[in-house]
Amino acid sequence: MPTDVIGYLYAATVAAGGIMGYVKAGSMPSLGAGLAFGAILGLGAHYNSQDPPRPLLQLGTSLVLAGVMGARFQRSGKMMPAGMICIISIAALIRNVVTYNRYLPLPGRN
Repeated sequence: MPTDVIGYLYAATVAAGGIMGYVKAGSMPSLGAGLAFGAILGLGAHYNSQDPPRPLLQLGTSLVLAGVMGARFQRSGKMMPAGMICIISIAALIRNVVTYNRYLPLPGRN
């Protein structure tokens, strides 16, 4: 299985967003959450790069990020960072389902 470059870029983007939140606003929660979610997404990209790929970690983390950041975007109305991370996370969800559909453990599959 080829390396999940898009997954690694997604992980790096989330981690960089946390670092930017700390640099611009001094937000320790932003730094912690960005680095934690970035690390989990990086591990998910590593799992997706194996043969056979295991997409559940990245899929679940993207779902959580889309929900949390979507709720923050709904409350604040600010596109950066909440809206952008929500959009990127939804795109990652769709990509994971389309790309790794046959590797997802669904009921009724052997």
